[in-house]
Amino acid sequence: MTVRVRIAPSPTGNLHIGTARTAVFNWLFARHHGGQFILRIEDTDLERSRPEYTENIFQGLRWLGLTWDEGPFFQTKRLEMYKSAVQTLFDKKLAYRCYTTPEELEALREAQKARNEAPRYDNRHRNLTPEQEAAYKAEGRNFVIRFKIDDDREIVWNDLVREKMVWRGSDLGGDMVIARAAADGIGVPLYNFAVVVDDIDMQITHVIRGEDHIANTAKQILLYEAFGAKMPEFAHTPLILNQEGRKLSKRDGVTSIFDFKQMGFTAEAMVNYMTLLGWSAPDSTQEIFTLEEAAKLFSFERVNKAGAKFDWAKLDWINSQYLHNMSVDKLTDLLIPYWEEAGYPLTQGRDRAWLEELVVLIGPSLTRLVDAVAMSKLFFVETVEFSDEATAQLKQEGSVATLNSVIAALENHQLTQASAQEIIKKVVKQQNVKKGVVMKALRAGLTGDLHGPDLIQSWLLLNQIGLDKPRLIEAVKQVRLS
Repeated sequence: MTVRVRIAPSPTGNLHIGTARTAVFNWLFARHHGGQFILRIEDTDLERSRPEYTENIFQGLRWLGLTWDEGPFFQTKRLEMYKSAVQTLFDKKLAYRCYTTPEELEALREAQKARNEAPRYDNRHRNLTPEQEAAYKAEGRNFVIRFKIDDDREIVWNDLVREKMVWRGSDLGGDMVIARAAADGIGVPLYNFAVVVDDIDMQITHVIRGEDHIANTAKQILLYEAFGAKMPEFAHTPLILNQEGRKLSKRDGVTSIFDFKQMGFTAEAMVNYMTLLGWSAPDSTQEIFTLEEAAKLFSFERVNKAGAKFDWAKLDWINSQYLHNMSVDKLTDLLIPYWEEAGYPLTQGRDRAWLEELVVLIGPSLTRLVDAVAMSKLFFVETVEFSDEATAQLKQEGSVATLNSVIAALENHQLTQASAQEIIKKVVKQQNVKKGVVMKALRAGLTGDLHGPDLIQSWLLLNQIGLDKPRLIEAVKQVRLS
């Protein structure tokens, strides 16, 4: 048997982290078994589906490295197949037209609520006579198509994550709607019906999805049986939870995959982290691995039943590991768009070589790519604002004289690592001060702060674009004016 799995998002919103994590698990399982990973777009919700969401799904999966082997398939281009499948159920007398009005359904729900009963359809139109159907049509009633569910039926399957699962037909809310009406009688299918027809047609062997689909699985098993089709295996993965233990949602802020990208997380870190949301490697201490490495280890035996809490600190740590071990060339490529978005000038001596030197300087301190914007601002602006600490340092006795000595020394030196150290030694001797005084005054004058990346490397970068001497002159001026 060739393993065939699918990811089937609905283009009614951007690619959600829950959908992306499901895609990761499907991809890992397919690659582990040398199988196929199929992409299907479930776009039968015509009112809410948008082409921009479809494109967002494609871009998000590609960004994460989740390449698909077949597809994308679109449900809206498969409507004739669904209509044929509905007719098959009609022919088997397993489906019927239901003319119950929205008002009648609401009255039914209110009556059930008053009796503290779970809402369910009472199958009132299951056995309409031709005369009754004709009368409803004459009234101008619309209809839906329902599939018959036996309340006494026990539905059992062995879930790859949750082991034996048992449902009763009476728990499924009555005969289920599988399609709407249309001018020719059979309209757009509903989710539970279309997904089964698709999975049968695409010969899906394993259906891997979130635990919120468990009730759907019980309904879908009945449809597989009705079509006489081979049943796939099912695996229901744990939901992603927020810190309060509730399902992660838009209320928690970030849920779209591209939100995470904009926040400065790398694709490698995201798929690595999502792999760990509900699964752990056989060596539980291993937390950093590529998709390919995880695929070799992946099995549902190590997927948890309990919900997976989203941990920002862990995601940050994983992201930092990728950034700190990334080549300078690749990290520079990733950071340039963030600098451009911030409006920083990549001109006036800030060529590729200069940018790579900047990346070497700040790279070890990055947690997210976006951190580079604030961390490197002082290298892209003409002047800096002085923090209170820096201002206090510049007002210290000897600071102005120290900076003036540095400014004078710059007239006669081509600044290098060695000459920068030589200037500092010379100023220490000239001004008869400790080296720490020179270093603090120099950092305050060049960066506007007393904290930051390596001072000598920062000085060299500023010198290459002609900003070091003007900064020091401005610092002296500010002290004298204060």
